[in-house]
Amino acid sequence: MLCSIMPLISKDMTDINRNVSLAPVDAPELTAEWDKVFPENKSVSHSKVAFVNRYGITLVADMYKPRNASKKMSAIAVCGPFGAVKEQSSGLYAQELASRGFVTIAFDPSFAGESGGEPRRVASPDINVEDFSAAVDFLMTQPGVDASRIGVLGICGWGGIAIQAAIGDPRIKASVASTMYDMTRVTANGYFDSEDSARQRNEKRAALAARRTQDYRDGIYRRAGGVIDPLPADAPQFVRDYYDYYKTPRGFHARSGNSTDGWNETSSLPFLNFKFFDYADELESAVLIVHGDKAHSYYFGKDTFEKLTGDNKRMLTVKGASHCDLYDRLDIIPFEEIAGFFREYLK
Repeated sequence: MLCSIMPLISKDMTDINRNVSLAPVDAPELTAEWDKVFPENKSVSHSKVAFVNRYGITLVADMYKPRNASKKMSAIAVCGPFGAVKEQSSGLYAQELASRGFVTIAFDPSFAGESGGEPRRVASPDINVEDFSAAVDFLMTQPGVDASRIGVLGICGWGGIAIQAAIGDPRIKASVASTMYDMTRVTANGYFDSEDSARQRNEKRAALAARRTQDYRDGIYRRAGGVIDPLPADAPQFVRDYYDYYKTPRGFHARSGNSTDGWNETSSLPFLNFKFFDYADELESAVLIVHGDKAHSYYFGKDTFEKLTGDNKRMLTVKGASHCDLYDRLDIIPFEEIAGFFREYLK
């Protein structure tokens, strides 16, 4: 028997809901000046835009377009890394792809950056996947965009979110995950699956539940902290790499949680109890996973690729590249290959 919530909605209620506004309502005041961590490419036009997701949260994005574009074009929504803002890596990717002939947006996710949502710095696997689909909503209605040619690109933790969004949203014709994490796996299992036991997960659940109680008593949401600072002498190399991006002029941005005080501590709860990619073998649209073979996160990309089926799925390994090399190293990130992939499947 087919189950649906729709028969439970009366005709009168449906008529009322038709009048609900989808106009952006809760975005904070936007920064007017160029405040990215990368230089502006004058061959590309740039503007601020805003749109609303299915939960009524206003998302703010930077839109990049090739100058003097005269026909409808393919479009790509970009987000990530997890804990970053659009003025960092995602904006660089969006600008580079726009210079190669695409309309792009780099957006701040719900509760972060210039986007709306309270309380601030909350992450959610459901809402964050929805953020990508909301970006698709926006792009499909733009006059300069061909609505049949929409793709997404996610970096780091947003790489896994991009693929999960594509599984649930067939309007996404091609997705790219660069230096990806599976945030549900790393939260539940720890790095390299070193905490993959019911006992360890239950200990995490108990600690997070206690934090919820204390936060409620105190009337605050405690932050988990961004990239550790000062850097411990015995920090592993990948933590040093994060520090070198988020805590130095190379990539520091005041609105970035990774550069400052991080997510709310209890944001880990839903990721601990949620699994991406359960239906990965049903994804029909094209996917490109780009990863460096020296990245501590390489196993996320390889294992996710193994779940995908079809001859339109590709894995591109960048020899000698670390995780953070694919954040902003123009001499390492394979932008020509990424653009070529989108051209092939957004047509």
